[in-house]
Amino acid sequence: MTFLSPDRLWLLVLVGVVGIGYLGSLVQQHRYAIRFTNVSLLDTVAPRRPGWRRHVAALAFLASLAALIVAYAQPADEVEVPRERATVMLAIDTSLSMEATDVEGSRIEAAKSAAVEFVDRLPPKINLGLVSFDGIARVRVTPTTDRDAVRRVIQELELGQATAIGEAIYASIDAFQDAPGSSDTPLEGDEEIPLRIVLMTDGQTTVGRPDLEGAQQAKDLGIQVSTIAFGTDRGVIQIEGEQGLTPVPVEESSLRDIATLTGGEFFRAESLTELENVYADIGSAVGFETIEQEVTDRFVGFGLALMILSAALSLIWFSRLP
Repeated sequence: MTFLSPDRLWLLVLVGVVGIGYLGSLVQQHRYAIRFTNVSLLDTVAPRRPGWRRHVAALAFLASLAALIVAYAQPADEVEVPRERATVMLAIDTSLSMEATDVEGSRIEAAKSAAVEFVDRLPPKINLGLVSFDGIARVRVTPTTDRDAVRRVIQELELGQATAIGEAIYASIDAFQDAPGSSDTPLEGDEEIPLRIVLMTDGQTTVGRPDLEGAQQAKDLGIQVSTIAFGTDRGVIQIEGEQGLTPVPVEESSLRDIATLTGGEFFRAESLTELENVYADIGSAVGFETIEQEVTDRFVGFGLALMILSAALSLIWFSRLP
């Protein structure tokens, strides 16, 4: 925590002085207290003595003063605030391998559920688009703040043959040009507009342009690509016309390379819960930024609460204000 006006903190010394004065008054009262030789007579004259209660009210009052002085020094702390301008393209694998049931329900059903959760977590002012890809990459929703449109299309996703990860990256890059307020580059004026691709797949490219060519294009434009390898190595599917089950293990190496090249992050998820946690991490990184913000109200509220407590205790116990 930092302070915008740290020179005002010297006023805390005055709180210390008041505290010392209070202690001094207690010593003074004890020194000049009337001495009674008959203890039973003292109990009759003053049967109820405040004892520790008077110190509680005094300490609460001193603490309230200290909190208000700290607030006067304008404390600032790092806080997360929603980004006002950013565009995210969510690319979801819809290849046949996503039928595998090594994840609760199936990979595709878990992917849909987690993707909807991701949509719900993003701040409302961030533009969000959707690409689905199997053998062909399709821009299903251009970047928009209409979350209902994205949720609806996610639920309607259907599977197809082959996997084209590279094409999904190219399609996502093209879709950025349709984002509100977009320009030919990620720069608009002197302010950089965050552009991110979140790509989730369980396999490796079998058709289309190479992954790293698309990743290089994204890097050149300043677009980070975060990749998620989803599923387990135990996945199998039944392919029509073939006997037995076909293994569909998750391939990670190319996804790691894409994330590394573009400055994004690579994640591995083997369950719906893990996938939701990954999306939560990505959503926090993409949708929020950490800034230093004045938090004076925290200490003002704390100080006022202590002051009210001090006054209440004094009225209840001693029928007077501190």
